[in-house]
Amino acid sequence: MSEDAYQFRDWYIPERMMGAIDRYIDQGIRPGHFLTGVICNDLKEALSRADEENLVNLPAYLGYFCNEAPSACWGSEEKMKAWLARF
Repeated sequence: MSEDAYQFRDWYIPERMMGAIDRYIDQGIRPGHFLTGVICNDLKEALSRADEENLVNLPAYLGYFCNEAPSACWGSEEKMKAWLARF
């Protein structure tokens, strides 16, 4: 397992991914395709864009957004667009 930034049960979000999540939440900077799929609750997009490490750790992303992130910033494409528009 690589160095993790967020642990959810047996899964983790790698440190290298937390910067993009923080920039999205704190500054309204659009993330890449994989995180966009996660944020928009588009499993097909997230799965098709994930690298091997993120693919096996997808539950950690869901855990993070469900438990740590503001609910207004994720869950659908409309919520993501509204979140980005705030900045």
